[in-house]
Amino acid sequence: MCGVLGYSGNFEKEKLSAGLERIAHRGPDGHGIFFHNKTALGHRRLSIIDVSENAKQPLEVLDRYVITFNGEIYNYLELKQELAKEGFVFKSNSDTEVLLYAYVKWGRAFVNKLNGMWAFAIYDKKDGSLFLSRDRLGKKPLFYSLSKAGIVFSSEMKGIYPFLKQVAINYTTAAIALNNSFGYESTEHCLIEGILRFPAGTNAIYTDSDLKFETFWHPEKIKTNVPENYNEQKELFRELFLDACKIRMRSDVAIGTALSGGLDSSAVICAMSHLSKDTSTQAHTQKDWQHAFVASFPGTALDETKYAKMVTDHLNIEAHFLNIDPLKDLDAVFYKTYLFEELFYAPVTPFVQLYENVKYNGVTVSIDGHGADELFGGYPFDMDAALIDSLLGLSKFKKILEAINNTSGKAKHTDYNNKLKYALLNKYPFLRKFSKHLNLVPKMEQFDFLNSTLFHSSFKTILPTLLRNYDRYSMMNGVEIRMPFLDHRIVEFAFSIPYTSKIRNGFGKAIVRDALADLMPEAIAYRKDKIGFNAPMNSWMNKELKTWIGDLIHSNDFNNSTLIDKKITFETVNRAITKSDMNFMEGSKIFEQLIPVIWEKSLTYAK
Repeated sequence: MCGVLGYSGNFEKEKLSAGLERIAHRGPDGHGIFFHNKTALGHRRLSIIDVSENAKQPLEVLDRYVITFNGEIYNYLELKQELAKEGFVFKSNSDTEVLLYAYVKWGRAFVNKLNGMWAFAIYDKKDGSLFLSRDRLGKKPLFYSLSKAGIVFSSEMKGIYPFLKQVAINYTTAAIALNNSFGYESTEHCLIEGILRFPAGTNAIYTDSDLKFETFWHPEKIKTNVPENYNEQKELFRELFLDACKIRMRSDVAIGTALSGGLDSSAVICAMSHLSKDTSTQAHTQKDWQHAFVASFPGTALDETKYAKMVTDHLNIEAHFLNIDPLKDLDAVFYKTYLFEELFYAPVTPFVQLYENVKYNGVTVSIDGHGADELFGGYPFDMDAALIDSLLGLSKFKKILEAINNTSGKAKHTDYNNKLKYALLNKYPFLRKFSKHLNLVPKMEQFDFLNSTLFHSSFKTILPTLLRNYDRYSMMNGVEIRMPFLDHRIVEFAFSIPYTSKIRNGFGKAIVRDALADLMPEAIAYRKDKIGFNAPMNSWMNKELKTWIGDLIHSNDFNNSTLIDKKITFETVNRAITKSDMNFMEGSKIFEQLIPVIWEKSLTYAK
């Protein structure tokens, strides 16, 4: 896990060093630069697999191929063994060298053999070509800029800033972001003019001033053979998940987990505990994994400390409980937002503080539970689609409604009669045209309604945005996040099982619960309420942050913002900081109006 930067074309060499310095937080353990003709590759290193100098990048083999690589290849040991049989000799124990020799052996199609997350560039000194690739789901970021001078690419937009004539806001994309925080990450469009996002699941070749893309993974065509029997599906999912956790425990540095006490993160750390007791898996997995990091919000509805403690007590390990302090490093909010880069409705504070604490306690790799909600139906609003799928019988309908209400907690998602009326409208296929009036994602031919909705969340809106966000939260602190639920084998499995395996017996993510329940406390495996990791802005706005917010809305930065309606925003926020009875959603929505001001101010660091 690192930061990459490079170019091919007529650029000033000094700009490479300037760009690398801007992404130094991604790789605090070292750096390297390679120049050849009109091509340059730069690297900031976060040492995880083979921390010796043998694995330093950019890395060159056969006096021809040079790579700069950000990510991890989890099945590198298996690939290395396969390549060794073909006569390849390795000088390091790194996955980077395996990756490069795999390209030499199998060509561009080798990415289909990879299990991991990546964004890399491979330069061929012989023909001058540059091969770029980004992993299937886009877990690792990659940006690029094309001009008459050539191509520049980087792990973050700010690495490209020195190569631009000016750092200017792309107001078209900003408008999309302000209307919907989840609306643009899956597109090529970025918030800064002249920068584009490299697509996920895609390779590209740059040669002779021409960039040609080739998609190597087509999620809309996902279909893998799975058993029809639910019990057999459970067994297969358990096998896949445990293996996904096992290969992600390969590390030469300490690993841990950001634990909320919810199902997903609990499943991860409990699986790690289970695997650590299996002597057959210990040879190539990190034994120092017993680090649980819990973000706490004492006295608020967002605090999940008691659930996280249930898990750590069950595993007999200690936890690092961190009380999120909105006043901590308050003056650094603008700089942290600059590092974050994007316009998102939530403040960066809780997330950044959590991974800052991870690093402070000597852990560099956090194996987290991201992705399960989007793949297996964890959100109540996604479950609406399953109501249409359930019309084979009223009992199934009732169970799905129960799952929606369970997930929504005390606030019932909607009235039962409205849901029933809504479902009856869709009882017959010829009535399904009414679904467009119900705020549902259109059904895809190869999927049922629930999987169509989850596909949209996984590849178009929610998940791409969360992957981007957590990359920034963690990497600005020099921490790598690994996500077992997003192993591509599990993603393909998830979209090959029906809605009845996901929403079942009154629970969302049913197959995850049923397959892994024996590894964790029952109260966690079948926990009904869903809280989520966010900031209690309804409390912070008129208490801890009241003075800071008051100063902000009276500042020149506020008055000079080009992204807000200043009069309306001022009046709304000014009223809110004197109001004592805001609920969570109200507080979040009001603070969201200040995010554009904070983000625009953060761009002063881009100069």
